[in-house]
Amino acid sequence: MESRVLSGATAISAQPWLRKPTRVCSTGVNFGLSAPRVVVNGGAVRDGGNLIRGRQLRPNLLFEVSPVQGACTSFLKQQQKSEGGLRPCAAASSPAEGSGEADVAPTGFFDKYPALLTGVFFFLWYFLNVIFNILNKKIYNYFPYPYFVSVIHLFVGVVYCLVSWSVGLPKRAPIDSNLLKLLIPVAVCHALGHVTSNISFAAVAVSFTHTVKALEPFFNAAASQFILGQSIPLTLWLSLAPVVIGVSMASLTELSFNWTGFISAMISNISFTYRSIYSKKAMTDMDSTNIYAYISIIALFVCIPPAIIVDGPALMKHGFADAIAKVGLTKFISDLFWVGMFYHLYNQLATNTLERVAPLTHAVGNVLKRVFVIGFSIIVFGNKISTQTGIGTAIAIAGVAIYSLIKARLEEEKRKLKAA
Repeated sequence: MESRVLSGATAISAQPWLRKPTRVCSTGVNFGLSAPRVVVNGGAVRDGGNLIRGRQLRPNLLFEVSPVQGACTSFLKQQQKSEGGLRPCAAASSPAEGSGEADVAPTGFFDKYPALLTGVFFFLWYFLNVIFNILNKKIYNYFPYPYFVSVIHLFVGVVYCLVSWSVGLPKRAPIDSNLLKLLIPVAVCHALGHVTSNISFAAVAVSFTHTVKALEPFFNAAASQFILGQSIPLTLWLSLAPVVIGVSMASLTELSFNWTGFISAMISNISFTYRSIYSKKAMTDMDSTNIYAYISIIALFVCIPPAIIVDGPALMKHGFADAIAKVGLTKFISDLFWVGMFYHLYNQLATNTLERVAPLTHAVGNVLKRVFVIGFSIIVFGNKISTQTGIGTAIAIAGVAIYSLIKARLEEEKRKLKAA
């Protein structure tokens, strides 16, 4: 015998064992009223299980209301008064009706647009790098003590790391003696490269130092070939030729050229090359933020002795007094603090940014960063450059771009072969 469920004045015909059906509110929305208790042959079917000939109906189709006639209407009016409108409960609709949104966890804005977040990281990386280089050079114009300023860079960064650890952002990762032994060579090379870079910044124009530092890929390739014993493809060596030629052209006619600045930039290249070598040997599961924090702490202790020996006597005699006389105590301390903050933050952001992108994007990002720094430093300081220096710088940057793109593609091919 067929049974029918009708909307509005619902009726179930030819079912004598079921109690008389009740009215269903025409809205079809369950407002939390209890479902009926239907009795079948003396047995209670609980939780709104309505059975017709052994078939279970959906529990929100039939429900029992108060015996008072029109209780549904009264309930709706009560809801309107107390809540200012109708609000169905979460159980009103089932997943079959397409109401699964309530089970989906809300996502943040940057979770929906990860590419936008990566762009923000790149922007902050470039911005902080440019600001650091400009402020750093301005400090050297009235306070030419690169060993001491290098210590300040690291000291401010270390204080920042300690404060971050103390509040759990990030949580400090434990370090043992074995990892410490691996990180010490990395930190020593980092310290040497950092100090020599600052010596070059103090001695020559920022644009020229970065032009010379464009030779770093050449030293990386040479170290990989002759120290690590890795085979470097001919295409990579050929792509480095424009870099060498461009740096040579820029150096010959650089108006601010001196040997102290040039040699210091070259030593910086070699130091950072060895840092890369030791970093590969010190591979660890620790996150990059904690790794950089530990490297900064070790590098600080490495940089303090030479700063005391080289810059200490002059600083105590007249260095601090001259700087304060030129710019005032407040600006002097403020400049040192902010240059240290910018140094630490741009390095940390560089690490975090490069973790988010593919090697090819990494390579392009590094090249563009150097272009930004060179361009802005020339504009801000009004450095006069000869035509040959400009052409040489452009050739060197183009060579670095070609080298980086080729290397990134080779590394990508190696990863695909390993995965296959």
